[in-house]
Amino acid sequence: MESLITTYRLSLDMAPDAFVRSFHDKINWNNRLLGLVGQKGVGKSTLILQHIKRHDDVSKSLYVQADDFYFAGHTLVDLARDFMKNGGQRLYIDEIHKYKGWSTEIKMIYDQLPMLSVVYSGSSILDIKKGSKADLSRRAVEYTIPGLSFREYLNLTQGWNLAEATLNDILAGKVDFPFGKHRPLVYYKQYLRAGYYPYFAEPDFRIKLNQAITATVEDDIPKYADMPVASAVKLKRLMYVLAKSVPFKPNYSNLSRDLEIGRNQLPDYIAYLEKSGLLNALPAKGSGDAILNKIEKIYLNNSNIAYAVADSNPDEGTIRETMFLTWMREKFRVTASDISDFEVDGRTFVVGGKSKGKKQILTADEGYIVADNMEYAVGNKIPIWMFGFLY
Repeated sequence: MESLITTYRLSLDMAPDAFVRSFHDKINWNNRLLGLVGQKGVGKSTLILQHIKRHDDVSKSLYVQADDFYFAGHTLVDLARDFMKNGGQRLYIDEIHKYKGWSTEIKMIYDQLPMLSVVYSGSSILDIKKGSKADLSRRAVEYTIPGLSFREYLNLTQGWNLAEATLNDILAGKVDFPFGKHRPLVYYKQYLRAGYYPYFAEPDFRIKLNQAITATVEDDIPKYADMPVASAVKLKRLMYVLAKSVPFKPNYSNLSRDLEIGRNQLPDYIAYLEKSGLLNALPAKGSGDAILNKIEKIYLNNSNIAYAVADSNPDEGTIRETMFLTWMREKFRVTASDISDFEVDGRTFVVGGKSKGKKQILTADEGYIVADNMEYAVGNKIPIWMFGFLY
């Protein structure tokens, strides 16, 4: 265990501490079994280490990565027991999806070591719970961590402390932005290319993002779903086709034929890609999110992915719709609209450029135009960047 403690203390020393996401305070860290899930690169590890530094007794806490070489000869249960015997109280296990049979051992730790609190983090693919041998639903409380909102990006890059806005505030054109010498569109364009992931300022960001996408498709999903090599290759081909076609209006028969993926397998493949944080599925109005044949469109999860995988600049209209859906679905259930682009709680939204007209929302009970290249709201025409203040 000595090697684990050394690695843990080094990780604490290296963890950035100047900026802590506001999402931290939305988590009930007092839960005895807590799960933090999300796609690669959204900052799960950093958030855990920041919490330990600021709120825990460092000597009674331990942070480990589930793929550490230590676990080649030891189990999670072994570690938990030894840690507790030596006065440990809070065990943090990162990248838990890389540990085979993790859910069974976490259940054993929870049931057999009631004095020990456990926080685990991993890929959002864990949320599917497919293939788990132990049901943690009655024990664990899980939070899904999104990438940076536009508001968080501004706070991180500019040193500001801008507040979240409610949807009603945004629809009234009221957000906490320091107009004057600062112009929102300048920052917004930067955010679209590299701003959703907290490591956006690192050298070779685009290369690292591509590597994270590849690792998710080639490693995380296949391992978790126990896919054979041939199926993993098909999953990668599916991601490539969808990335080149978004927004993709599903034709599952054609897709199944072209990629040689069984029609019965295709729903699982798309669900894996969505749960892993690479795609967003827009359900048809009145349908459930999990009903595949009622998905209206499929988008990439965020604009950073679009720029990373594209051979040329992505379509501006697609980028607008992608980010509107990404931000809104963090707070609301978003569906396709029968008369326009999106519907949220009975409100209709059409997403377009600055010159977008009202034709698509004329018959809506309450309709709004979400427009690009605008700084201020004018009537029911709302700048798209303002929706980046929802969280």
